[in-house]
Amino acid sequence: MLESLGWLAAGPWIYALVAASVVLDVFLPVLPSGVLVIAVATAAAAETAAGAMSREVPDILVLLLSATTASVLGDLVAYRLAWRGSARLDRAIARSRRLRNAQERLGSALARGGGLLVVVARFAPAGRSVVSLGAGAARHRARDFLPWSAVAGLTWAAYSVTLGYLGAQWLGPSWLATAVPFAALFGAGAAAAHFMRRPA
Repeated sequence: MLESLGWLAAGPWIYALVAASVVLDVFLPVLPSGVLVIAVATAAAAETAAGAMSREVPDILVLLLSATTASVLGDLVAYRLAWRGSARLDRAIARSRRLRNAQERLGSALARGGGLLVVVARFAPAGRSVVSLGAGAARHRARDFLPWSAVAGLTWAAYSVTLGYLGAQWLGPSWLATAVPFAALFGAGAAAAHFMRRPA
């Protein structure tokens, strides 16, 4: 099964595809950017195990850098759009208890000098969108938000790449090498969503 993922190693275009998916999923949380990162890392492990030429195998460090950079860039774009503000966004926040709660918790976390919520939200479905838009709409300072966005992006990217690569290395060419990393990704998302729903 892993060998069938070898097409992902066809060229450098895969890094652009990963970056585009990660940037856009802050606006379209249904995009499976984490699944794509895991799949590419799994393909890298499969191709390495199959003895493919190094130029044909996705570079894990480049994949990690692409996913991390794209994550921060997407956060920054959403943050700046929300900072500029719009009556539509303000109404959406006013109507959504989830957005209001996230905005209040984010403000408290940044005021205390901690951004654990930003990091945790990166794993939750739509959590990244809620936090990035909330930080911009509430006019939180970029120097308070963006460093935590970078930590969140790196943590998420490292987790996803590690799941895909080590999953394939440890579990070998079987369906488990695909199923277990995906299950771990969705499990982390469920845990993060539960954390975000807790009262401040």
